[in-house]
Amino acid sequence: MFAILKKEINTFFASPIGYLVIGVFLLLNGLFLWVFKGEFNILDNGLASLSSFFLLAPWILIFLVPAVTMRSFSDEKKQGTLELLVTKPISHFQIVLGKYFGAFVLIIMALIPTLLYVYTVSQLGNPEGNLDMGSTIGSYFGLLFLVAAYTAIGVFASTLSDNQIVAFIIAVFICFFLYFGFEGLSNYNVFGDLFYMENLGMAAHYNSMSRGVIDTRDLVYFISITLAFLVFTKFRIQKQ
Repeated sequence: MFAILKKEINTFFASPIGYLVIGVFLLLNGLFLWVFKGEFNILDNGLASLSSFFLLAPWILIFLVPAVTMRSFSDEKKQGTLELLVTKPISHFQIVLGKYFGAFVLIIMALIPTLLYVYTVSQLGNPEGNLDMGSTIGSYFGLLFLVAAYTAIGVFASTLSDNQIVAFIIAVFICFFLYFGFEGLSNYNVFGDLFYMENLGMAAHYNSMSRGVIDTRDLVYFISITLAFLVFTKFRIQKQ
């Protein structure tokens, strides 16, 4: 598993992909949070808060994570090396975990520089250091679990086609639906007031963690989504 993880990370940084992913994520966040005028601009809000970043990041990651994971298995299938990979003396689930953690580590590396935002906003507060650290830490935990779920979905989508673009589109669609789809459907009250459809979506659980309260129900939800898609991925490569 660790050999595959190392290979994945080396592959990312042997080509422009790794640097491009980190650069695009930081550039888009930087432009929306500090340069472009609008609701996400921290300086225009007049509050020492990172809520704009934690509201924006999930939407950027919906596209960025699938861009990282789209080649995980689709590239192996296209080059005909998947059959060789599954004959290695490691289990199918270890192969899946190696691919998964390779992509997950890269996304975490893109998130680490955003800790600079915490220091910057804290220094800009009046008085200095006037930042709700409980909410900020909870939001980072929520973002971490959200990335874990997105990555599992992206790796699964890469098993569905040997075309990376198709895998990317499928992953974006699933991530979007699981993040916002249930919340959108709940607005139409399709199943009545007694059915809390909104709680089936990732947005509700992510927003709950962003308030600084780490609820075990939210953790179980994200862990369940992540494990479910990893298991689906394992079943997919077994059928190849």
